Amino acid sequence: MAYPVPVPSSSTPLANPVSIISPHFCAPYPIDLAIIRKVLTITDGNFVVTDINGNIVFKVKGAFLTIRDRRVLVDAAGNPIVTLKKKLMTAHDRWQVFRGESTEPSDLLFSAKRSSMFQLKTKLDVFLANNTSEEVCDFKVKGSWLERSCVVYAGESSTIVAQEILVYPYI
Repeated sequence: MAYPVPVPSSSTPLANPVSIISPHFCAPYPIDLAIIRKVLTITDGNFVVTDINGNIVFKVKGAFLTIRDRRVLVDAAGNPIVTLKKKLMTAHDRWQVFRGESTEPSDLLFSAKRSSMFQLKTKLDVFLANNTSEEVCDFKVKGSWLERSCVVYAGESSTIVAQEILVYPYI
């Protein structure tokens, strides 16, 4: 069973797009996507991202009942884009994101961690690989699974870089 979460766009084009992974994944205009959570999937990830026509854009690959918590985001053709790896034994649930299927330190793109250990709503601090001091985050993510919403801000500012909200669930 799948539960799609539409990601609506706004009509305003992005002023200064920032490429973190690749310019290939940047567009000068907002794009509507749906994040679909597949329930009861153990061996092949549990998220798929589709466009408004239902075409698969991204998939999350990776077994979820393993000792190492590692997932790979792939494009529609199955080509690896990034690897998400959970760091073991961290107080803030830190994830590292690497280019392709690599987990080499030289391929680190960014890391994300919970802003505080105890949270009612999700708040993540995102640090680009070159921000080794991590005194100020490069992006802040605030979201809620219950409200099905997520907003990405540039650093500690109120500038919205991306957002996702539930408009109407469709099946």
